Amino acid sequence: MDFVGILQDYGFPMVAAIAMAYFIYFIYTFITTEIKVKLGEANTVLIALIDRIRMLDNDIIRLKSKVKTTIELKENLEKKKSYRK
Repeated sequence: MDFVGILQDYGFPMVAAIAMAYFIYFIYTFITTEIKVKLGEANTVLIALIDRIRMLDNDIIRLKSKVKTTIELKENLEKKKSYRK
């Protein structure tokens, strides 16, 4: 049977409904086999990146506190030198 014969026997709405059902099935199988796997991999990478960002944030906080302490020590040393004069 060719496409025109099927269209004449069953009518356009029935053929369109079957075509849409096949399209939905195709999209569903594609999403479950391809997209979900990729999303799982991306989720793992995202978690690793978030952990790295947290580590960098902690490093920045530690560096800021070290710089602040160094500046305070330098200022205190300069004050002590000025008092001695």
